[in-house]
Amino acid sequence: MKKMIGRISKVFIPAVISLFVFSSMASAHVTVMPKTSSTGAWETYTLKVPVEKDVATTKVTVKAPAGVEIMSYQPVPGWTYSSEKDASGKVKTFTFETTGEGILSGQFQQFVFVAKNPEKATKAAWDAFQYYKDGSIVEWTGGEGSDAPHSITDIVTTSNTDQHSSQTSEHSDKAQTKDNSKTKTEVTEKKTETFTSLSLILSGLAALLSFAALIIAIRKK
Repeated sequence: MKKMIGRISKVFIPAVISLFVFSSMASAHVTVMPKTSSTGAWETYTLKVPVEKDVATTKVTVKAPAGVEIMSYQPVPGWTYSSEKDASGKVKTFTFETTGEGILSGQFQQFVFVAKNPEKATKAAWDAFQYYKDGSIVEWTGGEGSDAPHSITDIVTTSNTDQHSSQTSEHSDKAQTKDNSKTKTEVTEKKTETFTSLSLILSGLAALLSFAALIIAIRKK
């Protein structure tokens, strides 16, 4: 029994360790989210840069996919932003570089930017170059299944049905808002009328009591 357990351990433990190492390496890829977006949309993308070495990452450069226009970025404390543009003024590559220690081992950093998607459906490949403090560079430019794959966003065409549903929902929300506003106005008007009527009644009672008090005072004299 002990021999069997020993044999199983010799096979099982290395397999678990290999699986753990492989999973760690797979999760250490530079990625751009979301993985799916719509044609022509102004999308907010998030670039996630993890560190898979014992050395800090100090810079990351990303090539803009064909047809994708980089519009703006969110500043990150301790990091500077720069870009390289083509003859038409469109961003070809953009870079985030640290002014401090960078992204340390076991950490990751997220960089947010806005881009305008192309009008036609396509698969946008985000080629990224990760620079380490020791001078080494990891090029995330390979295809799916490679050791260093680039992240891909599937730019899909939004169907007419989805657009109609969205418009219908928008019209419904506006109608609901209008109805709610009308109801609130009616309630407010009713409250105002009630308050006004109550004020008149109280004023009348006060005048009547004052008149009665005056008559009593005259009689006493």
